[in-house]
This record gives sequence, structure tokens and C-alpha cells, in this order.
Amino acid sequence: MNTPVMATYGHGTENDFLIIFDALEEISLSANQVAALCNRQTGIGADGVIRITRPDGKWFMDYRNADGSIAEMCGNGIRVMARYLVARGHQNEGLFPIQTRDGAKYLRVPADGDISVNMGQVTDEGDIVTVSVNGNEYSARHISIGNPHAVAFLEDLDTVGSLALAPQVTPASIYPAGVNVEFVEIESSDTLIMRVHERGSGETRSCGTGTCAVAIAATIHTRGHLPARWIIKPPGGTLIVDIDGHSNATLTGPAVLLEDHDITSYLTL
Repeated sequence: MNTPVMATYGHGTENDFLIIFDALEEISLSANQVAALCNRQTGIGADGVIRITRPDGKWFMDYRNADGSIAEMCGNGIRVMARYLVARGHQNEGLFPIQTRDGAKYLRVPADGDISVNMGQVTDEGDIVTVSVNGNEYSARHISIGNPHAVAFLEDLDTVGSLALAPQVTPASIYPAGVNVEFVEIESSDTLIMRVHERGSGETRSCGTGTCAVAIAATIHTRGHLPARWIIKPPGGTLIVDIDGHSNATLTGPAVLLEDHDITSYLTL
């Protein structure tokens, strides 16, 4: 390639991404290229890649997990994408939509400070599954928010141990495309602590859709009624999830852009 292809590294509560601006859809990304970019030993390192395109004049979030697999969307990633669009002058601050594989998401983006995104409806699918990790088994609730989640509540989050390997979830037939697994400790009446293993990425420092899944599961677990607001603390920071009376979630949190990287060599793999 004659012109270098650049990617911007950023994060939302330390859930980190590489952003590639490709409004004219000139860049084709293979799963191997994405995995190479995200590899923390031999690549730049990230939890996923966001390719920004603009088909039909609408911003679209083409999101890939760290292993190169395609995902519906990412709650932390979409805030970072929105910050990129405003900071780089592609979009005015304020309220605007971003299209995803899970439909349009509306974001409120100030020039500085936290960004809010309407994540849509969070659904309790009614299934209770079993999560197995490090010799322990936990009951978990099946939650959907465009992508699938299994949410388990524990008395002590430290008992989970390493999440280097994906927890086993049974029955596996409920999650034919894999699942994000959240482990949650209730810190207080409005605050939750969590860890998450994301399909295709491993344990991450935060997960936006995961916090929304955790919020609805915690509401069912402790209150039994909506609306609800939860302060949720994954390892990477603090997020706020508001759920209205119709189980629609709004996720609010930071989005930070750091440095640019020349990724041209990765695109020739």
C-alpha cells in the first residue's frame, strides 16, 4: 500500500480497541489480520478492532473480537468510536446514531466527559444455566442484549480464580455461538463488582454489554422491579447503567483516545 493505514488505540474503562477509519470501505480485514493486530505479545494489543465505515451516509460499527470473529456490537467500543468521530471532526458533538449489527444505537457525546449510549432492550431469556470454572460450579442467568450473556452471582468474587480459559457453560446448546460470562458480587444496594470472560477475547478489564446484562440480572435478583440504576465496577473502572420500566438500558462511562499506529504491515499478512 502506498498510503500508510493508521489505527487509533483507545479504551473505555480499560476495555481497549484499535479504531480504523474506513468511511469509503477500502480496507478488507481478515480474521487473521485482526488476531495479529490484537495479539499482546507480537502485535499492538487490544480486546478488539473497530472498523468505522459509512454505507448509505450512516456511521457503521464493524466490530471484531480479538480472535478475529465478528460480534454484534460492543458497549465500551461504541463509546470509543463516538469519541473518535467527534474528536477527529467527522461528527458534531451531541446526539447521533451509530449503526451496528444489533441495530442503531443513539449516543449523547459531549466535547469532553462521559458518553451515554442507549443500548436497547436487555432481555432475561428465562434460562438458568451452569457455569463451571476452576473446579467450581455456579448457577447463572441467561441474558441477551444483542449478544448472549450468562450472569452468575457470588458471595466473594475472589473465589472465581483465573479466567485465562473460557468457563464451561451447560447446556451448551443454549449458546450455539458462544457466550460472555459475568461473575458478580453485590457490594451495596446500588453497586456491583464484576469480572467478565468475553467470547473471542478472553478476560477483559470491562464489558459494556456485560454491565447491562449484569444490571438487569441484579435487578431481578435483588429488587424484582424496574426502573433501576446500578453503579458497576469492572476491574477497569466504573460505569453507570440505567434501566427504564421497559428494560431498555442506557450505559454511561468514559471513552479515551491515546495514540495512533501504522498498521500497514499487518494488512499484508
